Amino acid sequence: MKSRLGPGWPWLAASFAVALLVLAPVAGLVVFASRGSGGLWPHLLQNVLPVAVRTTVLLLAGVGLSVAVIGVGAAWLVAMFRFPGRRILEVALILPLAVPTYIAAYAYLDVTHPVGPVQTFLRGLLGISDPRGLWFPEIRSLGGAIFLLAFVLYPYVYLPVRALFLMQSASMLEVSRTLGAGPWRSFRTVALPLARPALVVGVSLAMLEALNDIGASEFLGVRTLTVAIYTTWVTRSSIEGAAQIALFMLAIVFVLILVEHRARRSRRYAGPAGRGRAPAPRRLAGWRGLAAALLLSLPVLLGFVVPASYLVLSAVRRVGTRGLPADLGSWIANSVGLAAIAALVAVAVGLVLAYTVRVVRGPLAPFLVRVASVGYALPGTVLAAGLLVPLASLDNLIANAVRSWTGVSPGLLLTGSGAALVFAYVLRFLAVSAGGLEAGLARISPSIDMAARSLGAGPLKTVGRIHLPMLSPALAAAGLLVFVDCMKELPATLLLRPFNFETLATHVYGEAARGTYEDGAVAALAIVLAGLVPVALLARTGRR
Repeated sequence: MKSRLGPGWPWLAASFAVALLVLAPVAGLVVFASRGSGGLWPHLLQNVLPVAVRTTVLLLAGVGLSVAVIGVGAAWLVAMFRFPGRRILEVALILPLAVPTYIAAYAYLDVTHPVGPVQTFLRGLLGISDPRGLWFPEIRSLGGAIFLLAFVLYPYVYLPVRALFLMQSASMLEVSRTLGAGPWRSFRTVALPLARPALVVGVSLAMLEALNDIGASEFLGVRTLTVAIYTTWVTRSSIEGAAQIALFMLAIVFVLILVEHRARRSRRYAGPAGRGRAPAPRRLAGWRGLAAALLLSLPVLLGFVVPASYLVLSAVRRVGTRGLPADLGSWIANSVGLAAIAALVAVAVGLVLAYTVRVVRGPLAPFLVRVASVGYALPGTVLAAGLLVPLASLDNLIANAVRSWTGVSPGLLLTGSGAALVFAYVLRFLAVSAGGLEAGLARISPSIDMAARSLGAGPLKTVGRIHLPMLSPALAAAGLLVFVDCMKELPATLLLRPFNFETLATHVYGEAARGTYEDGAVAALAIVLAGLVPVALLARTGRR
C-alpha cells in the first residue's frame, strides 16, 4: 500500500478516519431508528409527519424562490449599474449574514407585536387607540417565516452571483445587444444562464440553512421537520422517534445536494479565454438611480437594520434599568471557550484534508474530502440525534476502562461535558475550514514542494516549515469563520449541552421562549457583533 500511494499515504489514512467519523452520526441514526419508537410511530406518521413535511416543503420552496429573486436582483444592479450609494450598498447587502435567523425572529416578534413600535406608530398615525383595531400581517405564520428567512439568507445568493456577473466578459453582452436584444433579454438569455451555477449553489445553501433552523421556526409557530425532531426528543422523550424523523429529513438533504450537483453539471458555459474585459457599469441618472438605491436599501433595512436597531435599543434599556445580566460573563466564557476549541480542531483537521488532496493523486482524496464535508449539510438536530449512539458507546467504553483500572467511575466524560458539543461543531463546520485551506493551498506553487523534496524534506516538514507560514492568512480566516459559526449555532447546542450549561445562543432561545425579549437582548447583540467579523472579511475580500 505504501509503495502504491507514495509518501502521502499517512495523510490519506488520516482523511479516511475523518470521513468515517463524519459518517458516524448517520450510523447512529440508523441504530436508534431500528429500535423502533413503540406506539409513538403511528402517531407521528398520522399526526406529525404530514404537517411537518408539507410545512417544510412549502418553507423551502418559498425561501428558495425569494432568495433567488432578491439575491439575483441585488447582484445585477450592483454589478451592472452605477447609482448614488452603490459602493456603500455593495457592502451593506452582506450585513444580514451577521444576524442568525433565530435572533431575527426574536427581534421581529417584539417589533411587530400589537403593542410594539411598528403597530403603535401606525395606530397613532391612523388615530386608532385599540391595539386590536389595526389589521397587520401576522409574523407568526408560514408566510412570516418565509419573509424573515428570505431577508436574512439572501446574501448566500447575492455574493456568488455578483462575483460571476463581475467575471463575465463585456463582449458577450455587447454581442447580444448587436443582435437586437434589449437589457432585459440580455439579462435573461445571456447573463443569468452564465450565472446559473452560482445561483444554484446559493439557493441550495440558503435552503439548507432554512432546513437547519429551529429557533425562528419554533418562535413563529411553523412546525417544520426540525421542530418535530426537537419536540419528539425533548417533549415526548423519544430519541428513537426523533431518529426516524431525522432519517426522513436526511433524505431531503441528500435530494437537495443531488439536485444542486446535477443542476450545475447539466449546464456548463464557457466564456472567452482569459478573464476578458469586465462589463462597464451603466449610469442610472435621476429617478432611476434613486429608485435603484431605495430598492437595494430595503433588504438591508429588513434583514439587518431593523433587528440590529431593536437589539441595541433593547440592550440599552436593559442595562439602563437593571444593569448587565449577572451570568453574562459565564455565557460568554462558555460560548467563546467551546467555539475556540472547535475552531482550532476544525482548522487542524481541515488542514489534513486539504493537504491530502495536494499530496495524493487520483480521485480518492477529493472523494474523502467531499465525504468529510457532508456534516455542513446535516441540520444540527439531525447531527445531535445521530451523535448520541457513538458518543454514548465511547463514554461507556472509557468509563469501564477507568473503573477497571482505578475502581472509580469517571461519569459521562463526553456527553456530560462540552466535548460532545465540540465534536458536533467540528463535524458541522469542517467543510468551512477544509474548503478555505484547500483554496489557500491551491495558490501555493507545486514547484515549492518539489524544491523542498529535493532538499530532503518530507511532507510533514514541508507543511511545518513552508506551507503553514504561507497559509497563515487562510488559517486565520478559516478559524475565524468556524469560530463565529459555532458562536451562533443553536440546534445542536440545545440538544447536546450539559445540564445547567448556558451559552449566548441558548440564553437567547430561552428568553424568547419565555417571551422576555428585552432580557435576552444583550446576549443577542453580542452574537450579532461576533457575526460582523466574517462579514467584514467578506467585504474586504470583495474589494480586492
